[in-house]
Amino acid sequence: MDDASGIAAEQIVVDGIYARLDQLRGEASERLATVRGEGPSGSPQNRSERDAFAAMYGDRIAQLDAVEDRLCFGRLDLETGERLSIGRIGIADANYVPLLTDWRAPAAAAFYSATAADPQGVVNRRHLTTVGRRVVSVEDDVLDVDALEASGGEASLAGEGALLASLNARRTGKMSDIVATIQAEQDAVIRAPLEGALLVQGGPGTGKTAVALHRAAYLLYHHRERLESSGVLFIGPSTAFLRYVDHVLPSLGETGAISTTLAGLVRGVPITAKERDEVAAVKGRATMSRVLSVAVRERQRLPREDQEVSIDGKVIVIRRSDIADAQAHARREGSPYNSARVTFVQDMIRCLGMQLIEHLGESLGEPDRRDIEKEIRDNRDVRVALNLAWLPLTPEYLLRDLFSRPHLLDHAASRLSRADRELLRRPVDAPFTDADVPLLDEAAELLGEIPGGESARGGPSADEIEYARGVLDIFGGGIVTAGALAQRMTVRGPRLTVAERAANDREWAFGHVVVDEAQELSPMAWRMLLRRCPSKSFTIVGDVAQTSFAAGARWWPEVLDPLFRESWTERTLTVSYRIPASVAEAAQGFARAAGLPVSDLTAARDVADALRYSKAEEPVAEAGRLARAHADRLRSSGGGTCAIIVAERDRGGALGAVADAAEIPVLTASEAKGLEYDVVVVVEPDAIASKPGDLYVALTRPTSILEVVYAERLPVGLAPPPDDYP
Repeated sequence: MDDASGIAAEQIVVDGIYARLDQLRGEASERLATVRGEGPSGSPQNRSERDAFAAMYGDRIAQLDAVEDRLCFGRLDLETGERLSIGRIGIADANYVPLLTDWRAPAAAAFYSATAADPQGVVNRRHLTTVGRRVVSVEDDVLDVDALEASGGEASLAGEGALLASLNARRTGKMSDIVATIQAEQDAVIRAPLEGALLVQGGPGTGKTAVALHRAAYLLYHHRERLESSGVLFIGPSTAFLRYVDHVLPSLGETGAISTTLAGLVRGVPITAKERDEVAAVKGRATMSRVLSVAVRERQRLPREDQEVSIDGKVIVIRRSDIADAQAHARREGSPYNSARVTFVQDMIRCLGMQLIEHLGESLGEPDRRDIEKEIRDNRDVRVALNLAWLPLTPEYLLRDLFSRPHLLDHAASRLSRADRELLRRPVDAPFTDADVPLLDEAAELLGEIPGGESARGGPSADEIEYARGVLDIFGGGIVTAGALAQRMTVRGPRLTVAERAANDREWAFGHVVVDEAQELSPMAWRMLLRRCPSKSFTIVGDVAQTSFAAGARWWPEVLDPLFRESWTERTLTVSYRIPASVAEAAQGFARAAGLPVSDLTAARDVADALRYSKAEEPVAEAGRLARAHADRLRSSGGGTCAIIVAERDRGGALGAVADAAEIPVLTASEAKGLEYDVVVVVEPDAIASKPGDLYVALTRPTSILEVVYAERLPVGLAPPPDDYP
């Protein structure tokens, strides 16, 4: 079969699949319009059902819209004579005859894992390349030539053409899914079992993020009953990264994952600063959990002496001994601090009420007793005294108070060195930093919620108002997509998605957690995530050679053994699909010279003249000139992306040199983590190399060209060939 006839034959099949997609989309739109047209009348049960159906049809339309591009991308010809079209979702005709097999279905597994040595019943594997709804090329991998000839078929052997075409495509500023070109080692990770923790270690360009996202889609497909109601949580390193990947899961037919940053999990607290490395290292230690536990416990105080209070002319005494007994009773409950405070207050009000009843000398019924206790509770002096003994606290207030008052910090952090305690100290009005996020979450776990109305009486009102306003803002820093049909038929309350219900519940337990750039997580950050997935079902992707965070991972067993014990396994990705071979070789040469724990890496392709060095008296200005020239070339030749990566000290100059930061972003290495560009200009790598992992990240962002611009010297291991020197 020649290419033209192969394309024509596949076009007929693809046309039929798209026709059915249009039909399904039209049916869902008609049903949604009918449901909405019924209006808000009827019983609560009827309204609830209409809301549920509207949500269901709306989600279905969104799913069908999201899979429009490259809907069908492959075909399997089996020994049985059967042919399966492989695509983003499963589609059947009106008689339930399959037209398109979902890439996650068991029947489609051989599309990714079959080889000539192990054909798995596959005679031929065909890759389709489409533009819009038009088939533009077909490429066949013949796995059983004898069987193919016996069946009368023909094929042109195209090998890895589809993969290379995908790799050589220009970047668009959004991550491309790899569903059509998943390789065998990636597929093994994607289809690994749900239970336990799966670590995916791999060097730059090996597709760790893409694999993690495809694994999330695969797990949602195969474990829908378990995961749809609890959700899959995807943790990314930055909001820019989440914007970069936000369309991948919908394009794979899934809207059941919730994506956010670690900071996005903390309620309503603005994180506006980046912590200094030496401070972040201290805050990330697991021992900080004990520091906060002691700090919370010590917020319960005994007055120096008894206090008399007048209630309607009768004097009652708030005794130290009664306060001590009530505090001890509340602590024995084992409840979070603010919940236990409710017990403390109830005990004290009851105790004071008994005193007042004794003064009255009357036998009172239960209604009168409740009135007396209410009168005591509303007394300002009583409220102040009880708040001083057990103040309602928010996580923000606790951390601000702890870090700004040396005597509190010295007591709570007595096991830290004096130098470490000095690093933690800061003014009470200092902004919260990225390293504070796990501490705020730990404090929230210890404190619990402030019961309604408590904070308005005697607590730190400004902080509590801020807390209340931000209580629903968990996922504002990232993208949130969720397809929660589960429980939508309940009649009580509004129809909430998984994301919305999780946002209202800090103790929400997710069914699975995917962590990208996991090497950057501190022990305290891991505690934060484990609380959100008690089953410890995790997909963890990262590269310890790219660690830049002071409290991050340097060796996986040291991090994961204490958390998961023997319930974690490791898979390694070894092929770099993104980075040209010459760039990968240079980056790994530097990384090894710097002593980084680099993984074995084989580049899948090379690009002519991909690695370039420029020595310049004004490297920042030269970098701007080069970036502008590349941006102009890309714009005039079909598009693409270009970025400049600098040390923090050079950011301002680089921004001035490019003029248009929207077209040519200027980033630090930490900001570029997880992103990719056609062309990357790295400025003064010796300055970036103060953190070797950062320079390794910077050098491995390009898919086509890496420009290295420097003034005097390059880091050890990154020297260009002699002919490249000016």
